[in-house]
Order: sequence, then structure tokens, then C-alpha cells
Amino acid sequence: MDADGVHVGQEDTPYAEARRLLGDDKIVGVTCHNSRHLAMEAAEAGADYVAFGAFYPTSTKEAKTSAEADLLSWWTSLAETPCVAIGGITVDNAAPLVKSGADFLAISGGVWKHPQGPKEAVIQLNRIIDNASAT
Repeated sequence: MDADGVHVGQEDTPYAEARRLLGDDKIVGVTCHNSRHLAMEAAEAGADYVAFGAFYPTSTKEAKTSAEADLLSWWTSLAETPCVAIGGITVDNAAPLVKSGADFLAISGGVWKHPQGPKEAVIQLNRIIDNASAT
């Protein structure tokens, strides 16, 4: 498929195997749920990003864990590896995650189910990101 990369969950192909299969030129990110330990292991192994969540209730898939925004603050205070916030993120609740240090937001339902359509959701999310990053 020649995708830019993959995201692996804790029950998927292990990071090292994904990296071996894809090579060094592709992105490999790792789900870390709400675990500082898993994030440290993934970053030390060379993951391109770590993903934390679920931050909010979500209907996209069954969340195995819940995470608090202070996890993002903790991570960004000590690590260079980017972090992704995932789980139930919408236009209405994204700002605290950006302000807490999320480098990226993984959003599904919050875009595709937005009452004004996905394009408007992305416009509003970009505005939120710009405003939160400026403060």
C-alpha cells in the first residue's frame, strides 16, 4: 500500500516487528493507553509517537482505559517523542488536550459526526489548535 506508516495497539504486531517490516523511513506509532510505563518503553524503542487515551467517552470503539489531560503535560515535560491524544475528542473538548501538550489529536467521530459536517469540524479544530497553541 505504501502508506506513510502504521499505528500499532498493544495487542497488534509489536513495535519492533512493525519497524522491521516497514523500515526506518515509515512512521510507527504506539498505543500506550494511560500508561507512563508503556510510553517510556515505546519511546525508548524508537516509536515515532506515543498515543494516550481515551480522554473522553467514545462510541468509535470500546475504550480499554481512560486518560487524564495531566498525562500529556507530564509526557511533554520530559520526552521529545510526540504524543497523540485519542478518544472521544470533539470541537467542544479538544482545547484542554492541546493546552496540556498533545502534539496531535486523533479524531474520528468528532469530525465525521459533526452537526455541520466534517469540513466545518476541521475548520473549527484548526482554530482551536491555533488559539490554544498561541496561549
